[in-house]
Amino acid sequence: MIALRADRIFDGEQLLDENVVLLDDCKVVAVTRDDVPPDVPVRDLPGTTILPGLIDAHVHLTADAGPGALDRLGSLRIAAETAGLAATRRALAATIEQSLRRHLAAGVTTVRDLGDPFDAVLKWRKQAPASLPAVVASGTPLTRKGGHCWSLGGEVTGVDEIRAAVRARAENGADVIKIMASGGAFTPGTDTMSPQFTDDELAAAVAEARAIGLPITAHAHALAAVRQAAEMGVDGIEHCTCLTPDGVVIDNELLTALDGIAVCGTLGSDRSIVVPPHILEMVAKAGISEAGLQQAVRRLYDGGVRIIAGSDGGIGPAKPHGLLPATLAEYVEAGLPPTAALVAGTSSAADALRVNKGRIRPGADADLLVVPGDPTRDITTLARPTVVYLAGWEVTPGG
Repeated sequence: MIALRADRIFDGEQLLDENVVLLDDCKVVAVTRDDVPPDVPVRDLPGTTILPGLIDAHVHLTADAGPGALDRLGSLRIAAETAGLAATRRALAATIEQSLRRHLAAGVTTVRDLGDPFDAVLKWRKQAPASLPAVVASGTPLTRKGGHCWSLGGEVTGVDEIRAAVRARAENGADVIKIMASGGAFTPGTDTMSPQFTDDELAAAVAEARAIGLPITAHAHALAAVRQAAEMGVDGIEHCTCLTPDGVVIDNELLTALDGIAVCGTLGSDRSIVVPPHILEMVAKAGISEAGLQQAVRRLYDGGVRIIAGSDGGIGPAKPHGLLPATLAEYVEAGLPPTAALVAGTSSAADALRVNKGRIRPGADADLLVVPGDPTRDITTLARPTVVYLAGWEVTPGG
């Protein structure tokens, strides 16, 4: 058993009066106020806050955050044919592990991967090395023929193909089903303003996921696709931008429909990166803007919708892995209180991912982050982690 003593503890929901966390056998065993058994070693961390390890609920681990990262994943069939399948899998595994190390360096101890080529993350996870963040994964997302991210290998048409694809993901070990309910900015020929599936097709995906006990989350930029996904009963909505030709539209009826659904607003970017003009043009044509994304998240939060945090890490240079502290900072910039942003990146995300993490309480996994100062007052302290613990072991890079 060991004890960590700081100035304050944020338990995933609120600041506590206690200032000591006791860890044993990979778990939190107690939270107390300076009451440590005499035989337990204490690590003093003055001037800091202990909080749960962060949870990034939307990443793409096989994407290396380089230019055209998602497009290059679509060429893996060619790579497998030329370099060989084993070499391609080794290259993907190396990218996945490097991505996870970058998350860990940022204090992220759990991620949810929501889109890879041909279930690559699910296959890698079977022999994943220790000392890396926990990975919840969907495998390859379901999309219509020629739809958003079609090149990852998840194209489906009709109710029967959709049901079969959901079962196949489950058989490969998926923890969640991902479906592209609208088009996306980075797939030419798709429409961010319109649904990709019929009501019957999306309802079939939801029903099949329910039947096998898996949650289902829908990528949706279009207001029409957000409404459709909510009506069909999805568990989560990614982006939830609520785009129309007239801009972002979120009315009270939609807020009611989203009750109980976890919305992952994928804010945050590396603002030091100069985005090429053709990318800016592509995103603008899709109707997506930083201001619009912030507007949507603030309106959803103010309307009582459950918000979780995801960075969309890996998809390009402005979206590197390990971006979640910037995502949470942009939530605050959008108008959320710092405590609400912290909840989105810890306990609320843990509930959506169905993991025993994201809270500091007896029995929870001992994934912890220590930062200077008080992140409930200054969210930017998350960008300067002091110590990171994974399952009770210090894994601070360079520590």
